[in-house]
Amino acid sequence: MPDDVKWMRLAIRLAKRGLGTTSPNPMVGAVTVRNGRLLGQGWHVRAGEGHAEVNAIRDAGRKKLRGATLYVTLEPCSTTGRTPPCTEAILASGISRVVIGCTDPNPKHTGRGIAILRGHGVETAGPVCEAECLLLNEAFFKWITTRRPFVLLKLAETLDGKIAAQNGSSQWITGEPARRHVQMLRRWADAVMAGAETYRIDAPRFTVRDADGNVLKTPRRIIVTHHIDSFRDAPEGWEFVSLDTPGAWDQFLARLGAENVTSLLIEGGGELAASALRADAVDKVEFHIAPKILGGRGSRPSVGGENPASISEALALEHAAVRRLGRDFVFSGYPKKQEI
Repeated sequence: MPDDVKWMRLAIRLAKRGLGTTSPNPMVGAVTVRNGRLLGQGWHVRAGEGHAEVNAIRDAGRKKLRGATLYVTLEPCSTTGRTPPCTEAILASGISRVVIGCTDPNPKHTGRGIAILRGHGVETAGPVCEAECLLLNEAFFKWITTRRPFVLLKLAETLDGKIAAQNGSSQWITGEPARRHVQMLRRWADAVMAGAETYRIDAPRFTVRDADGNVLKTPRRIIVTHHIDSFRDAPEGWEFVSLDTPGAWDQFLARLGAENVTSLLIEGGGELAASALRADAVDKVEFHIAPKILGGRGSRPSVGGENPASISEALALEHAAVRRLGRDFVFSGYPKKQEI
């Protein structure tokens, strides 16, 4: 139904307001509607606080919800955690119809909330805008089903595939709109990773800042190096790890997942990118491509590593997409997982 799409898209926009504050919970938005009129709206603001459905019900205030429809981007929870089940709040409100964006991917919960609502006479419908709702929480869905973080590899490069000059200098390849987008990615990420050379040359802060430069968030900051001992005197707030083999990557990602890290942003450089791709650790790539040609045999390529024997060794991407950010282009896709 057209109205279902309209209200679900509003719920999706609300859900995005929780970017960077809900982890390890998902971002969720909800609205209550009756006879085409918005009664209340809400989103999950912060882990441990009220869920979107409860906030939307509360936002309706004294308006009667009996006979109303609830639109929610994710199947309502049905178990007690830090908050009571949302199914209980929905049933107590008198809402008669619930439209769901996508089901909960957690095998322990999938379909359970829907079954409870239907068992009490509440009409349920969906999925509606499923693709958008799945994309909204792709990191959470990866983590909740595998207990490994979703890994996004972001690289800024020139049109000829260079991320730095021969001396390692790289500021700035892309323009201000692309750099603002990187701030959004850092806000999304629970942890940010880079190579040791990036740390030494660029002295990155990896913080999330507002327009005035105020720090809003500092994700976990991880530097990959072959020589951990050389960073013993590094300032607090940085982690240093060696990830020389696919097995080391697997163990490290398992540890991050156990520590409730749902999303990891890799920001370069080329050797780290090659290592992560070789270990099959990357879930998604995002290349920010500037309309510039750097040239130079010694300039740094976006992905280093050992030389392939032929083009047949190229890593294929699925669901590739291109969009523009200012003068730059963003190419994204999902590396096709290697068959073992």
